[in-house]
Amino acid sequence: MVNKVILIGNLGADPESRTTNSGMAVTNLRLATTTRHKNQEGEWTDQTEWHRVVCFGRTAENTARFLRKGRQVFVEGRIRTNKWQDRDGNTRYTTEVIANEVRFLGSRDGAGAGAGAGGGGSQGGGEYRSAPSNAGYNDSYGGGGSSNDGADDDIPF
Repeated sequence: MVNKVILIGNLGADPESRTTNSGMAVTNLRLATTTRHKNQEGEWTDQTEWHRVVCFGRTAENTARFLRKGRQVFVEGRIRTNKWQDRDGNTRYTTEVIANEVRFLGSRDGAGAGAGAGGGGSQGGGEYRSAPSNAGYNDSYGGGGSSNDGADDDIPF
C-alpha cells in the first residue's frame, strides 16, 4: 500500500507552532496549490485547493523559524484523516498532510519563483526531513528530523 503526497504551493498564512508535553515541536502550515484549466467558454481559470500540513521535530522548528506567508514550498508526506466530535456531538473529519520532507523554494520574502525542488541551489531553498512516517501527535515519539547536509545549526539557505 502507498500513501504519498507531493505538493508545491504557497503558504497562505504564517506557520503556527507549538510544543507537545514531551517537548517535541509541531508546526501547522496552510498550503495553497493552484490548477489552471480552460472553462467551457475557452477562458483560463484558476482553481485553488487548500491543504493542512503538519511538521514534527526539527522540520517543525525550521519551518516555523524561516517560513512566512506567501513563501513557496515543496512538501512530501502522507495523508492522514482525523475523526472527531464537535461541540454539538456531530462527527467531523479533518484531512491533513503529515510532512516527511519540506523544501523551501523561491526567495526568502516569498516573491520569487525559486530554485526548484532540488533544494540548496544558488537561489534557493533548504530541505528538511521530518519525523519518521509513523510519527503522529502522540507524546511518546522522541525523534526529530535533520537537514539534508547534516549541519544542525546552519540556516537553510
